[in-house]
Amino acid sequence: PNLTFSSPLDFQVPNDGSNRIFIVEQGGTIRSFVNNPNAESSAVFLDIATKVTSGGERGLLGLAFHPQFSSNGFFYVNYTRTFGGKLQTVIARFTATGTNKDSVSSSSEQILLTTDQPFSNHNAGSLAFGSDGYLYVPLGDGGSGGDPLEHGQNRKSLLGSILRIDVDNPSGGKNYGIPSSNPFVGNSSGFLEEIYAYGLRNPFKISFDKGSGRLYAADVGQSAREEVDIIESGKNYGWNTMEGKICYSPSNGCNQSGLTLPIHDYPRSVGQSITGGYVYRGAELPSLKGRYVYGDFASGRIFALFYDGSTASNAELFDTELQISSFGTDENQELYVVNYGGTLHKFTKK
Repeated sequence: PNLTFSSPLDFQVPNDGSNRIFIVEQGGTIRSFVNNPNAESSAVFLDIATKVTSGGERGLLGLAFHPQFSSNGFFYVNYTRTFGGKLQTVIARFTATGTNKDSVSSSSEQILLTTDQPFSNHNAGSLAFGSDGYLYVPLGDGGSGGDPLEHGQNRKSLLGSILRIDVDNPSGGKNYGIPSSNPFVGNSSGFLEEIYAYGLRNPFKISFDKGSGRLYAADVGQSAREEVDIIESGKNYGWNTMEGKICYSPSNGCNQSGLTLPIHDYPRSVGQSITGGYVYRGAELPSLKGRYVYGDFASGRIFALFYDGSTASNAELFDTELQISSFGTDENQELYVVNYGGTLHKFTKK
């Protein structure tokens, strides 16, 4: 309650035993503090505001700590910049040094990959490491409305996809490698081998369930439906043929063959911009165990979705006044919500 942040967009912990929370601010700063409700100040961990183009859906959007962060100090960020007169998404690695890995020089940046963004919106955001050790990178469809450049169904473009890359074994002259098990490795059609799944509009928040291993993505809709997807290798999630579970282009009678539909979607009467969360695996709230807790940026509603691998059931938990920009889990897997207005909130028992 003593801390506020500037347009916070992500909440991450390094799981290094330090009990620290790291908050990503859209303008280009990452701040940290010890996880204590009485904390009175936060420290600047990284400041790359001079590198970042922010505003609207642009900015410093996501953070992921390397699984061996405590020894190598590596962490990865997703941000937008202006380069050569064009807007770009940048996925980069920085290195934290010092005994507590709390000192970072902006000059330690190693850019892994970049991709041009034709419009200012739909830049996706979060990053996540899987239990396989690979980094998963969500990218939106390039922006505007309705996917006018048809990136969602174009596997020759990185946009509109979830990428999977190997940050530990660079190859092919790049600062990353491509896992041999990626679905389009060795294809003869020109499909980009970084792509793990495609057909997405703006999957701003992704997360792995530490119990089942499933990769959840919340994909922001166009004008009718918001959706939750389980991301699996090689699958096509339908955009812009489908929006949620309904046809988008054409609006009726669209060809759904080969498409993977969301496990849950909801209409604009419920919310207008889904914010993905986490499957709860903490100990303080048994009633939420195994449920995917997520929210909506526009309506402030928070939901719990239970998915057993075949069917899903959804319940509303709260109707808040918050602009829900992210969720987070601490080292004990307890759950938090991030308010874009600058405050952090923890899920607790009544």
